[in-house]
Amino acid sequence: MSQATIGVIGGSGLYAMEGLEDVEEVSLETPFGAPSDSFVIGTLGGRRVAFLPRHGRGHRLNPSEVPSRANVYAFKQLGVQYLISVSAVGSLREEYAPGHVVVPDQLFDRTRGIRPATFFENGVVAHVSFDRPFCPGLSQRLYAAAKAAGATVHRGGTLVVMEGPAFSTKAESEENRRRGHALIGMTALPEAKLAREAEIAYATLAMVTDYDVWHPDHDAVTVETIVAVLQANALLAQRIVRNVVDLIGDGFESPAHSALATAIITDRSRIPAEARERLRVIAGKYLDVS
Repeated sequence: MSQATIGVIGGSGLYAMEGLEDVEEVSLETPFGAPSDSFVIGTLGGRRVAFLPRHGRGHRLNPSEVPSRANVYAFKQLGVQYLISVSAVGSLREEYAPGHVVVPDQLFDRTRGIRPATFFENGVVAHVSFDRPFCPGLSQRLYAAAKAAGATVHRGGTLVVMEGPAFSTKAESEENRRRGHALIGMTALPEAKLAREAEIAYATLAMVTDYDVWHPDHDAVTVETIVAVLQANALLAQRIVRNVVDLIGDGFESPAHSALATAIITDRSRIPAEARERLRVIAGKYLDVS
């Protein structure tokens, strides 16, 4: 099977990056179903990088339909150790303006529990630490890569994740601001939790497209306004990704890489054979009976 140590999950444009060499397209199946689309794997800066459009080519999947377990499992199958999420977000702060880039450091979950959020079920239980949902080392490299690309970039802030697919009401937007949140999006969860369970370092490159609906000087959020900003951000996102691949280089150790070391609580002798096979790629080295 083709291999890549760096993964990028995002929207249109990233799987067709200028300068991507030795390109191949790979379709994968997982115990959790099919990923959002086929992967495009290529060489960037001398390193193999796997790209996946989160919503599928043509944006066919709404945020609640994104098969996050299959996506993260497939990245793990490919050997990915560092996963960069490129996401369009709304801003809840005046200083985080449309066109700016943010590397958040926290998440707040306002989804409704309808998205499968763990690999560990049906006979095996694990509790991973998630106090710092984004890998600090990868986040710092993303921030440096964005600065080098000429972006107006901010470091830190809480990204609140809502269910969607409708945008916020004004009351919801104002409440999120009262809580001190910085950004709002629809896809970072359960993606970040699953990446942690898969022992993949994960960080988000948040591309601000709008001011949600709280700002008195801006119109309501529409697809038309978001698409216009996304198109302007596409080349910038590609430059940042190229830079961060160089900064990751031969790799670095992340706390995420050992997230399961003490997380699995189930008695190994009681884990069903089916569960062992289902989790072989994610946690096989931890499931042997001692």
